[in-house]
Amino acid sequence: MPLNPAMWAMTVAEFALWSALGIVFWKKNLQQRFPAMGWYLLLRTVSAPVFLTLLFIQSQPWGRIWFAAYFFSYWAVYIASSILLFFVSLDVFRSALAGFSGLMRFGTVIFRWAAVASVIISLSTISLARVDIMLLPAFAYKLMSAVSIIELCLLAFLCLSMNALRLSVRDIGFGISLGFGILSSSDFILAAVLTRNSTLTDPVQFVSEGITLFALATWLAYAALPEPARKPMVVPASSTIYRWNEIASALGHKGTNVAVPQPANSFFLTDVEKVVEKVLTRTLQETESNS
Repeated sequence: MPLNPAMWAMTVAEFALWSALGIVFWKKNLQQRFPAMGWYLLLRTVSAPVFLTLLFIQSQPWGRIWFAAYFFSYWAVYIASSILLFFVSLDVFRSALAGFSGLMRFGTVIFRWAAVASVIISLSTISLARVDIMLLPAFAYKLMSAVSIIELCLLAFLCLSMNALRLSVRDIGFGISLGFGILSSSDFILAAVLTRNSTLTDPVQFVSEGITLFALATWLAYAALPEPARKPMVVPASSTIYRWNEIASALGHKGTNVAVPQPANSFFLTDVEKVVEKVLTRTLQETESNS
């Protein structure tokens, strides 16, 4: 179905925002801090004009034969984006815990296992009663749903622990998580509202595209505005997060073997000596009485 001019304008605006965000992101060398986000922006920036071209061609009466090219390329990029989004979330998580090496190392392990469990649970709900071409979109949607849950949990974690981690609202890591939280919420709402026979010209599609543009504008603002420098992390030695960091740092490290005295053995020998002394005393008393 051909797109109306309003949807075309919003789609072109989305491509312009992806391009502008990529240029600002790479110009400020933010890909060194968030490498997965750099690859994600590159994928979206390169794929956007390709999809626009294929979408325009297949909307023409003579372009129906290009449907397969658009279908498989779209879902391939969708699955690749889902995988990259997991690593983007992991980079943001590590950036937030950069001041606590122990918690970052231990939390990364938990983060990976939680992601694996989320993906397995989501993919296990795919119905295999009918194996056809529509299995690819079902797999892609379930994979993206698992990643969206991780993104929302990450955003909640950053909001709840912002004070403890000395994290600023203007931090680029928080901005990235905020944008993905907005997109994830939009995807879940869109999935609940859309029907199987919905088209790209439905009103809810305009709302979804508008939310996408808002998230891109949020990212662009975070990337363009100067980020406040993170000061060295200074926390009281008696603080809870410092103790947690020390405990997490100790986990998994064998350390040096140290000879530890065993007081229990000395107590045991002392008891034996007392018993032997009592037996000897009793034996001497019996000997004296018999004599």
